[in-house]
Amino acid sequence: MKYRPASSLLLVTALAACGVGPRYHRPALDVPAAFTSPNASGTQITVHADWWASFEAPELSRLIDQAAHASPDVAAAAARIIQADQATRVAGSPLLPTITGQAAQSYTRTGTGSQAAGSETALLTSFNGGHRYTDSRLYSGTLSAAYEVDFWGKNLDALRAARATALASRYDAQTVWLTTASSIASTYFQAIGYRDRLEIARHNLKDSLDLLGAYQARLQVGTANALDVSQQEALVAGYRAQIPSLESGYRQQVIALAVLVGTPPERITLAPAKLTALKLPPITAGLPASLLRQRPDVANAEEQLIAQNQTVRQDVANFFPSLQLTASGGLSSVALSMITGPGTLAASLGSTLTQTIFDNGLKGGTLGEARGRYKELAADYVKAVLQALSDVETALTQSAYDAEQEGLEADAVARAQHSLDIVRAQMEAGTVDITTVLNTEATLFNDQDTLIQVRIARFLAQVSMFKAVGGGWAVPADKQAATTRDTTALQGHPA
Repeated sequence: MKYRPASSLLLVTALAACGVGPRYHRPALDVPAAFTSPNASGTQITVHADWWASFEAPELSRLIDQAAHASPDVAAAAARIIQADQATRVAGSPLLPTITGQAAQSYTRTGTGSQAAGSETALLTSFNGGHRYTDSRLYSGTLSAAYEVDFWGKNLDALRAARATALASRYDAQTVWLTTASSIASTYFQAIGYRDRLEIARHNLKDSLDLLGAYQARLQVGTANALDVSQQEALVAGYRAQIPSLESGYRQQVIALAVLVGTPPERITLAPAKLTALKLPPITAGLPASLLRQRPDVANAEEQLIAQNQTVRQDVANFFPSLQLTASGGLSSVALSMITGPGTLAASLGSTLTQTIFDNGLKGGTLGEARGRYKELAADYVKAVLQALSDVETALTQSAYDAEQEGLEADAVARAQHSLDIVRAQMEAGTVDITTVLNTEATLFNDQDTLIQVRIARFLAQVSMFKAVGGGWAVPADKQAATTRDTTALQGHPA
């Protein structure tokens, strides 16, 4: 049989997806031409994806590599990509006809009676106890197709929304990975810093004990008094009391590392390392506008906005009539072997035009809700851009002033050490009192501990800078031009 209406179906499909509703336009952004914080750079910068390797800490690289395979956060983000991809398949299914097949068999037995000659249902006649039975079997097979003509583009808009959501899920996974890697680096440097502070504290405790021994010896020969010894003992007790807190801080950082890399805390240990042995790589900020392409969280926020814009278009299209096409055809026969041979052929083709007359505000409310959600996501996108700019400015400021403070604190440590050397020489000569010794000693110890904390802050600021500029990530090459696109540009891009 020839189905002439098929040509009409192709024509209607070709006219489908005209599209209604607003096209996407990026919200207005106030992006400055350059950063204003110290050490800002007005040129484009290049950050490698394995930015943590620039610290030249092999154990840090090992931990981040372990997290790539074992982190629960990373695994969950990957699973969300799978969900989004499958949702895209679901959203794209209405763009093609739905075809269903059906096969059926029926069996009938009738008893006692004569069967008209030549009947095509009289297949088997049997006798049982003088009674006559007639058995009949009927076989049939049917194919049906249904298709909603997407004349207003609502089904295509749904697919585009799903594609944008799938793309957003990939950007979200990149954000999760960048956050995980930077958290591992920050936690690692804090752990190493606690260990450096522990070393300083234990060294200071040993020096204080040595000085206490000297006072105790002088007390025995009458060149020192009990107050001198008691004051030094109080200083020693104070230094000893600091050690448990530092040990606890170190252990807590190691436990946090275990969670980040996806391993039980009992199975993680850190090899000996010192912050002073690690490299502090320089990094500049580049141009503010580049953050729109380098920050996965910003790209994620925009793709969510694009997806919602498609949802608005879809809800607008719901106000227009829908055209449903159906077609079916099949064969039926009294014998299975006749399905492919002579039998009864049936076919049908139909169309239905549907328009909602009254829905008590359902479609209007749905569209209003979608538009409200779009405004919310637009505000979230602007906020993401502002947060990106703020992150860079904060990291630049912290990095610049921490570097200055470290230089000043190193000078303070050198001067305090020189003062303590002089005071100890005067103490041995008996020309200085215990108060001067205690004050000079405490000043040196405090400056040494502060110097370590400032160096930790410099490493943390550097990690924050890598994270703030996107950690070497960038919008894929085929998407860079899409940052100013309208919704139609998503058509043809794989999810």
